[in-house]
Formats: sequence, C-alpha cells, structure tokens
Amino acid sequence: MITIDFQPLEKKDKPLLDCFFRARRYENSHFNFTNFYMWRKPFHVEWCVEDDVLYIKSRWRDHQHMMQPFGAPEKMPHAIENILAWFKENNLPFIMSGLEKSFTEDLTAFPGVDFKIIPDPDNYDYVYNAKDLIELGGRKYHTKKNHLNAFRKFYPNAEYLPITEDIIPACREELNRWYEARRPELPEDPFIGYELCAIHEVFDTFKDFQLKGAAISIGGRIAAFSFGEALNEDTAVIHVEKADVDVRGAYAAINQYFVAAYWSHMTYINREEDMGLETLRRAKEAYRPVKRIEKFTATL
Repeated sequence: MITIDFQPLEKKDKPLLDCFFRARRYENSHFNFTNFYMWRKPFHVEWCVEDDVLYIKSRWRDHQHMMQPFGAPEKMPHAIENILAWFKENNLPFIMSGLEKSFTEDLTAFPGVDFKIIPDPDNYDYVYNAKDLIELGGRKYHTKKNHLNAFRKFYPNAEYLPITEDIIPACREELNRWYEARRPELPEDPFIGYELCAIHEVFDTFKDFQLKGAAISIGGRIAAFSFGEALNEDTAVIHVEKADVDVRGAYAAINQYFVAAYWSHMTYINREEDMGLETLRRAKEAYRPVKRIEKFTATL
C-alpha cells in the first residue's frame, strides 16, 4: 500500500502529466492537461504520481472525487486498492467520476468490492466525423451550410487567422463581450464566470499549452475564435469556441474553418459534453454526432 500525497496542479506540471495522457488511448475529452488546468480552481484539482501511476482528484462543494488512475493496465488493480485506501484513511465516501467504459470494467473485475457504476449522460462527449464538419454535405447539414453561406455572403472580407500573440488582445475583447451578453441570461450559473477566467489564463501564456487556435476577424474586430488540441492519434478535442451571436453564421464559420484548417488529418472531432443544458444539447446534436463517449460515476 502506498500513500497518495496530492499537490495542487500548476502549469509547470504539464510535461509530466502529458506523458501519462499520451501513453494510452483515451477518448474522454477531459483527459488532457489543458482541461484539468482550466478547471483546477473551481474544482480544486490536485495530483500525485506514485509507482508510475498518476492519480488526480477534485472537489466540488463538499464532495471529493477521484478520477480514474492513469498508467499501465497491469497497474490498475493495485491503483484501485490505493484509491479505496485513500478514501478510507480520509474518512470520505468513495466517489470516482468521469470514468471511461474500459476502467469501469477494471472496477467490476476487482475482487471483494461491490462497486455501483452509474452512467452520467449529461457529461457524455459528442464526437463527429471531421470530414462531415468540413464539407457540411447532404440534407442533414443543409441548415448549417445555409448559415455558413450567409456568413460568406454578408462578410466577404472576413479574415481567417491563426491565434497568435498579436491577436490575443482582440480575442480577449470578444470573450468579454460574449460573457457580458450572457451574464444577464444566466445570473446564477457560476460556470460562465469560471470559464471566462480560465480562458483568460490560457491566453496569458497560450503557446505554453501547445494548442492550435483559429479566429475570424471582421473589420479588425474578432467575431469568433476557437482552440483545441489532439486528444489521441485520430481525434482532436475542441476546448473553446466563442462567437458573436449578432454576426450571422459566425459559429458555423469558425467551426468549419477551424476543423478544415487544422484538423483535416484527424478522423474525429470531440466537441465535449452538453452538461445537461438543453440549448447546448440541441446545438451539439445539430451537427450530427457519429458517436458519444460514455462517462460513468462509481460509488460503493
């Protein structure tokens, strides 16, 4: 048995954690340094490496959650034993969240413990064919293609740009405008404010995260931007996509441009979860996902 000695997540930890995230194939959009770092403050993300296994935990309100451990398959039974011991030693109820299907099988196979595995559909990821998002072909994409064509018609002089240090100040301005427009709609939703701060933090040292980003400029003003990274060998994950809703077709334009310019070599695009929000669910389903990445919670 080992002692899991957690420490707060910092930007300098990226190279080490990246080694674990890239060592095996993961499809959960959260399993990358950027996502954990962006949400480390509201969720109090901490980590520890012991015996070549990465452990990550978070806290939301009064509940401590452990993520699935990251490491070689043969180390998973011992890692599960260590996690069970950690919860017991700290007199906390056992909760693991954001689990991939494959890890729930490790829990089920673990001897002597009856785990309760609960699907978490609000956090299932939406995954699309990259080719579909680029071409927007066929009847199922007719509405999206119309939005894109309208954007090109009304804004023929729009500029399509990579996110660089030169345009990050203008991206920040659009982000702040987006936030101010939505704050009155969802005054009690803390996640909008958390996300605002998280994106600004990424912009503070954008190149250090090794992300790819794209923006659309109209008359010198950023009307939309997006950034993401490779999740695994055939899938890119889109972390952030923001656009001015008053610019017709801006969301359709940045979505199509970003994938076409940077991710055409990928098979799939993971656009993360809908968090149980009806408007977000409709928006994600409108792009016709080809699969959903299931996530689970485990208790005793």
